[in-house]
Amino acid sequence: MSGVMYGYARVSTRSQKEDRQMIALQEFGVAAEHITVEKLSGKNFDRPLYQELARALRSGDVLVIKSIDRLGRNYTEILEQWAYITKTQGAAIVVLDMPLLDTRAGRDLTGTLIADIVLQLLSYVAQTEREFTRQRQAEGIAAALERGVRFGPDRIPMPEGFHALAEDWWNGFVTATDAGKRLGISRKTFTRRAAEWGADQGYTNRRV
Repeated sequence: MSGVMYGYARVSTRSQKEDRQMIALQEFGVAAEHITVEKLSGKNFDRPLYQELARALRSGDVLVIKSIDRLGRNYTEILEQWAYITKTQGAAIVVLDMPLLDTRAGRDLTGTLIADIVLQLLSYVAQTEREFTRQRQAEGIAAALERGVRFGPDRIPMPEGFHALAEDWWNGFVTATDAGKRLGISRKTFTRRAAEWGADQGYTNRRV
């Protein structure tokens, strides 16, 4: 007895539309009543509608998705879910945008092997790209810091008289506590900003 063909469509936010996915799934032959639509991020598989659908799959059933990223974006977890659906549940998976990812019955052993290899390759490429992205970000931040770019929230302007008090602090004529009180800012804020100002002015040692 043949199984049921299910479809799974996902968008990340409620404002996004799943129309294109629905059209592709229905054109493939998935009945509208067998399509699950979920509006949650694909960062992990903590999605109630997906979990319910995956548990309902049985041997002979087919899960159809438009693209692999509709299933999820964490490729380590995708590999786990792929194995759960195809091995534990005994269902097949069809990825419409990538015909090689098709594990339906009737495909020969080579076809199934190719699907597994392609999925492993996608996982490797995704992981490598994430590492390259982190490396590029780190290099970009380091280069920006060398150019004097400061990161973080917008810095509040210092009150009038800050520069004079900062100079007095560097020369040991005023304490950070007193300077902060005069300016209406905390001792910590004054010390940090005065230290930055002094470094820009070429001060290397503060007189005490």
